[in-house]
Amino acid sequence: MQGFIVNINRVKDEDLIVTIISRENLDTLYRFYGARHGVINLGFKIDYEIDNSSKATIHRLKDVIHIGYRWLGDYKLLRLWQDFCALFYKHLKDADTLDAFYFELLENASQNWNRQNPKRVAIESYIRLLEHEGRLHKEFECFLCSEMIEQEEIALIRAYLPTHKHCAHTYGFTKSGIEELFENHSSLFLNDAEVERLWITLLEGI
Repeated sequence: MQGFIVNINRVKDEDLIVTIISRENLDTLYRFYGARHGVINLGFKIDYEIDNSSKATIHRLKDVIHIGYRWLGDYKLLRLWQDFCALFYKHLKDADTLDAFYFELLENASQNWNRQNPKRVAIESYIRLLEHEGRLHKEFECFLCSEMIEQEEIALIRAYLPTHKHCAHTYGFTKSGIEELFENHSSLFLNDAEVERLWITLLEGI
């Protein structure tokens, strides 16, 4: 099976506990340290098997093959990708089962990560996630005061909840740009400064 590594914890003697988003599950597995093992890292896409033959409470990760992308050699792109993938662990770590949406979202994002500004890829992917989970608020009712946002500028707080700029005491975004983002999953009408602010908000948690 294949999956994306979204968390790694080091334990005794350099062994690892690895959490992987696969097409159907969030797998947390034990990987024994050994010279024959290939290097794995946060954000890597791998092909792997699960050894559930032992009676241990956590199954063993085995037969790992790294499925690489050309852009992994670019440190800046890799670092942004790792920051993005780490958000999924925090969001999904208590889930028992997953549908294929999360794997496919990461798969699509990874394929586009070096084709455009990766922060735009992450933001557009996150909008799809919010919509999938029923958490995308397109009606533009202020989360803080419950009044409709009529102004041409709109603020977004964590989880991209819409607010009045004066209610949130933060930067505003062009409302038409946010409408395009929410309706069509496109950051086309947002400038780079707005994308940077949305990326910082995304890092607060999904």
